[in-house]
Amino acid sequence: MKNKNPTISLLVFLLFASKSLLLTHSQLLPVVEDDDTDLQVYIVHVDDPDDEADLLSATERKNWHQSFLPNTTLDSGQPRLIYSYRHAIGGFSAWLTGDEARALNSTDGVLHVVRSGFSYDQTTYTSGYFLGLDQWNGMWYQSNQGEGMIIGVLDGGVIPTHPSFRDDGLPLPPLKWRGKCNFNATVCAGNNKLIGARAFDSFRVFPSPLDTDGHGSHTASTAAGAFVYDAELLGSAFGRASGTAPRAHLAVYKVMTDRKGSEFDILAGFDQAIDDGVDVLSLSIGGTPKAMHTAVYAIGTFSAIKKDIFPSMCASNYGPNEGTVVNDFPWVLTVGASTHDRRISAIIKLGNGMEFEGESAYRPPNYAPMQLPLIYPGVKKTQQTLACLKGSMKGLDVKGKIVLCGTGHVDNDEKSKVVQEAGGAAVILMNQPWQGFTLKAGADVIPTAYVSFHDALKIINYFETTPNATAEIIFKGTTFGRHPVPSVASFSGRGPSSFNGGIIKPDILGPGVNILAAWPFDVTPNATGRKTSTFAFASGTSMSTPHLSGIAAILKKNHPTWSPAAIKSAIMTTANMIDSDGNRITDLVDYTRAKFTATGSGNVNPTAANDPGLVYDLKPDDYIPYLCGMGYADHQVQVITKERTQCSKIQKISPEQLNYPSIAFSFGKDMNKNVTRTVTNVGDANEVYLPRIEEPQGTEVKVSPDKLEFADVGQKLSFTVMFSVVDRQMTGHVEEGIISWVSNKHVVMSPISVTF
Repeated sequence: MKNKNPTISLLVFLLFASKSLLLTHSQLLPVVEDDDTDLQVYIVHVDDPDDEADLLSATERKNWHQSFLPNTTLDSGQPRLIYSYRHAIGGFSAWLTGDEARALNSTDGVLHVVRSGFSYDQTTYTSGYFLGLDQWNGMWYQSNQGEGMIIGVLDGGVIPTHPSFRDDGLPLPPLKWRGKCNFNATVCAGNNKLIGARAFDSFRVFPSPLDTDGHGSHTASTAAGAFVYDAELLGSAFGRASGTAPRAHLAVYKVMTDRKGSEFDILAGFDQAIDDGVDVLSLSIGGTPKAMHTAVYAIGTFSAIKKDIFPSMCASNYGPNEGTVVNDFPWVLTVGASTHDRRISAIIKLGNGMEFEGESAYRPPNYAPMQLPLIYPGVKKTQQTLACLKGSMKGLDVKGKIVLCGTGHVDNDEKSKVVQEAGGAAVILMNQPWQGFTLKAGADVIPTAYVSFHDALKIINYFETTPNATAEIIFKGTTFGRHPVPSVASFSGRGPSSFNGGIIKPDILGPGVNILAAWPFDVTPNATGRKTSTFAFASGTSMSTPHLSGIAAILKKNHPTWSPAAIKSAIMTTANMIDSDGNRITDLVDYTRAKFTATGSGNVNPTAANDPGLVYDLKPDDYIPYLCGMGYADHQVQVITKERTQCSKIQKISPEQLNYPSIAFSFGKDMNKNVTRTVTNVGDANEVYLPRIEEPQGTEVKVSPDKLEFADVGQKLSFTVMFSVVDRQMTGHVEEGIISWVSNKHVVMSPISVTF
């Protein structure tokens, strides 16, 4: 070994000297190019022994990792080593220069060195009503609302005094729990809801798990918030709020500050959550699409499933462009965002009598609607005036008028403040083309109504063609019955996956638009600062993800022998592909039929997922032939799995052959493709399934065998789906279909995406 530290313990020396950790330099990956000599944080993956590494104490592991470094401290006296990871990865994070990182990458026993990047953050109604979770029946009743499960939330912290996180008579956490609460004793003592609260921020001496921006409290309460019976925002959406698993325990790991987090801190959160013994990991954060051996989330979540922990992650808010999905690893449930049928209605009535239904969480008391003059700074055609940015009102008389503003560039509430400071009476916020019909209800400082791009064009046309144009905003408050629902939110990240072939991503949709959940401070127009019982609306796949995390916790409670892959399969194969109007789910960009690369398997149906009939199961080792078949080198597979691998000795599989609940592949020169799957019976004994096929256009599809007959629960049967091209003019097309296995009791559906 090179660069050995003489202080290394005798035990570590004996353990590692007995192992051959040598790799040829041709196997090593180049580090990120970095020509300067500035210190940066790097994540270093090392080849730990398979067995003995688990025997090392924390001190011995730290000494081992320090032995790879040129010295233990920087010139300032600051330690080079930041984290010595045990579970999340096989390795550590440390301060290095680019030259030192390149040298370390050529050191025996080092698999991969990569500079750490940053990641970003990506219910009174949705859990109890829209998703059909009933306190007295079904899966909520069967699982006692997730009691005894531990959901680990890696996000922006929590406001522990909020009623969503009160104990509410919960039992003690299970004996396996090893975590701790780092708030003061008054907050932590006797609280069996919020059993864990840790913070990871290497740039602060004493980081606190307290939520300072709201995102962490919102996601945590959506997953497992307790019942709060008087939740509302300015009188809107009044009702009983709760998470999807309201009696589950919560462990919060603050890895984000101001919606941003370092990858090495996030890995530390993974490491701690796995060590603490959580059952579900919920992450409403993500970076950019990456190859799996360079993605901290891929590596951290793979370590989680090896410990039987279910990972749920967001698909990103970068839609509607294709290829924007993130967190698209096959062992993770990747969650997109859908709408529900509640609307916080605000009617925009123009002077010519035309009316448009928008949304607004601002419900001003004693507000008397009246026709007011309209003004549109955007006629100057500058970015500043189109978006109502600071300074855009200069030279305009907006006093007492309703101002038209486009969304984008800054938070929408900042636009309302600009208009308020200029004396404006109200704002109509207009969607951009890519936002389509997805509306967000904001609580702004002055009356503000949000309208779709389609309606915005009509309002602008009225303004431009009508002298002395006027409008009024009529606040209707909470209404129900919007349709069609669910629809895909325009911002929801879309496939296809940039790096991971053979599967459709995202996997599933969950409610993610205008979700009311816990917030750490007052967000009303006359905000008074931090309060103890404040709620706020938020939209994003960040909001849909914890819905699914709570559902996964309930499924795990009801089916303790199911693997993470089985739980994911149950969620996917029972999802709703049809909306409230009886049609396939639509896309809110333009209300056309949404592709599977937007919807995944459909919108989650928790009740059906509790009894799926069949599941497509996978063990952690089953992903290794997939990774090898994807072309990953041996040491790259080891970085992901922490298992020494020789792909040359493994029967590789092409990506579409992974036993996944969806099917995606491309036809090459061969006009035929066979895809094999294995299903496990988790329904009833003596159940018979027949195939039902919706063929992708241009193909002929056959299934063998043409019947699946199960004698016992737990029995596994395999089948092959045979695709043939029947229309050679389809080159360049992507077509979709569905294969369903149907019994007298169950329907098990899998989406198909075929590229010609």
